[in-house]
Amino acid sequence: MELKILTFPDRFLKTKASPVTDIDGSLQKLIDDMAETMYRAPGVGLAAIQVGVDKSLLIYDINPSDDDQRRLRVLINPRIVTSEGEILSENEGCLSVPDFRADVKRAERILVEAVDREGRPLRFEAEGLPAIVLQHEIDHLDGTLFIDRISALKRQMYARRIKKKMRSGNE
Repeated sequence: MELKILTFPDRFLKTKASPVTDIDGSLQKLIDDMAETMYRAPGVGLAAIQVGVDKSLLIYDINPSDDDQRRLRVLINPRIVTSEGEILSENEGCLSVPDFRADVKRAERILVEAVDREGRPLRFEAEGLPAIVLQHEIDHLDGTLFIDRISALKRQMYARRIKKKMRSGNE
């Protein structure tokens, strides 16, 4: 079942996600629904917070548009253990921040710990695009949007544009 993706300025997007304590059938269904939602959007990552669910859960797939290359990854209770270097994520976008892209400074390499959808512990390094995607999605679980990482002026311009759109009824 496709889920509704919350968009800025929805306050729920600022929620810090609660840890997942049970990996059960309802969580598996949520993961499947999130995957359907992400692929249809289309996007490369989706955090549970973005679909209005207060759980520390994210999914991602670097090749979402190529059915043969799809490789859905599920991270439960993910956290960045270490990060190093700096890379500019050019033209970064977000399903929860429609019609806006910006350059964002991110760590070049990260070490992540989480558990997979079966509850097995994971610990891995990521760099380049996977590192950018993971930082973006983990930010969502901390209540941070990518626009929180750009200049205040650019963020205010986007906020004004969205508020104007909402006032005119063109959500």
